Amino acid sequence: MFTVYIIQSKQGHVYIGQTNNLERRLKEHREGFSKWTKRGTEWKLLYKEEFLDRTSAMRRERYFKTGAGWRWIQERFKNIGS
Repeated sequence: MFTVYIIQSKQGHVYIGQTNNLERRLKEHREGFSKWTKRGTEWKLLYKEEFLDRTSAMRRERYFKTGAGWRWIQERFKNIGS
């Protein structure tokens, strides 16, 4: 099982990623092991979707990182990024 996830820091930074072990990956973000999320603290999980294969998860992650995907996220989470 693969998971696409969206997390947000206390400062309002947003990170979109995918993994085959969500608990481990969230721990890595919170403990500063991820280069990009090292600058934020207190990351919270906003959203997750599960997929049977990595290819589908990667496709969904890429979509969320497009303009259309970001608009979808902003509609669902009105205060995201602020």
